[in-house]
Amino acid sequence: MAVHTIDRARVRREAGATVRLALPLIVAQLSAMAPNAIDAILAGHFSAHVQAAVVTGTSIWVLALVLALGTMMSVSPTVSQLDGAQRRGEIGAIFHQALWIAWILGAALWFASRNATPLMTAFGVVPSLHDDVEAFLHAISWAAPALTTYFALRGLSEGLSMPMPSMYFSIGGLFVLAPLGYVLVYGKLGFPPMGARGTGIATAVAIWAEMIGFGIYVLTHRAYRDINLRQRFAMPRWSKIAPLLHIGVPMAITLLMEAGMFVGVALLIGRLGETVAASHQIALNVASMSFMVPLGLSMAITVRVGNAVGRKDAAGVRYAGFCGIGLVVAVQLVAVALMLGLPHGIAAIYSNNPAVIAMAAHLLLFAGMFQFSDGIQVASNSCLRGLKDTRVPMAITLVAYWVIGMPIGWYLGFPRGLGAPGMWIGLIAGLTAAAALLFGRFYRVARRASWTSAT
Repeated sequence: MAVHTIDRARVRREAGATVRLALPLIVAQLSAMAPNAIDAILAGHFSAHVQAAVVTGTSIWVLALVLALGTMMSVSPTVSQLDGAQRRGEIGAIFHQALWIAWILGAALWFASRNATPLMTAFGVVPSLHDDVEAFLHAISWAAPALTTYFALRGLSEGLSMPMPSMYFSIGGLFVLAPLGYVLVYGKLGFPPMGARGTGIATAVAIWAEMIGFGIYVLTHRAYRDINLRQRFAMPRWSKIAPLLHIGVPMAITLLMEAGMFVGVALLIGRLGETVAASHQIALNVASMSFMVPLGLSMAITVRVGNAVGRKDAAGVRYAGFCGIGLVVAVQLVAVALMLGLPHGIAAIYSNNPAVIAMAAHLLLFAGMFQFSDGIQVASNSCLRGLKDTRVPMAITLVAYWVIGMPIGWYLGFPRGLGAPGMWIGLIAGLTAAAALLFGRFYRVARRASWTSAT
């Protein structure tokens, strides 16, 4: 294969376009993390019992959220490829089929969230929490159809390289959640105190508000007029739905593999005592917040790669992918510097317990070590998603997280007696394996691309 020379001007243009697209997505992702924090804070000031119930219920709800997000991730690359190919008139019909997926999936997640007792038993949730966890899940379950529809709308808008609405409505939802949650949890304005149920109701109302606002925006804004959203709404067509599921289902499984690894680690570490568990949660929360930056960048990378595929621009695929991965590595330098340089200061923000701060600071050193791996794996996977390559990445993550990461973590943490640090070494091993394999996969696919490159 011929050696590809690097066009520095094109690198700058591509990096600039990716950053402009990514900034609103990063804000949207950080805003999407905020409801969990708001729920935990509201519940924590109500009682420790309610806080434990809400945190437990949120952990179960996150599994539903991940399934919804992963499945609906098929919308963005599909739309971006049609947009890049100048076939915008076909987008409305595809989006209508995506809505059928969203509504059926939303109904299934509503049912699953209301019947989560076996899952609580498997997680080892103490019986005294069951009633409040169920109250939270029963309330928030009503948000499931709105959540899946919201993700479809978000995929449509981001696939059209319009990320600002995602940011607007994610932030807007917080202005609904915080005051409504306060009223319902503590019983203000004539309402009785609802505790855990109140946080679930408030979160569900906020998600519905976001979805309705986003839907009105898409239907009325002139930027969406030429994609034929208002044409006659079609009944489900398997020929259109199957390609979306072909992309989305592997993505949902991929996200479940990663989320499941972190949930599994948390459950195992929970056996080591309250101090260790609290320290782990602090380090994990910091790592999760940090991850929102490369995740937002990666969503932009998917769109940029998808646009290049639609133009049949092989060089554009390579520039979009490798520039995006380079940007992720650059921003992760900041996360690494903070976690390795200020671990005690960061831990002290979350706790005033010296033992918890010391252990959390120690675990933050491990979190700092996997920042590059975590960034590269999500960016490489997003490049492949832009190419609609999702099945091999699904297999890669299964091996990396559950054949490499979890066994190593369990072995070092328990038989070898390293405890929480051993489990975090397992996380490093799993994420590093995923990063190497996913990057290698994109490198090979991108090098083989042979369409006529656009100038």
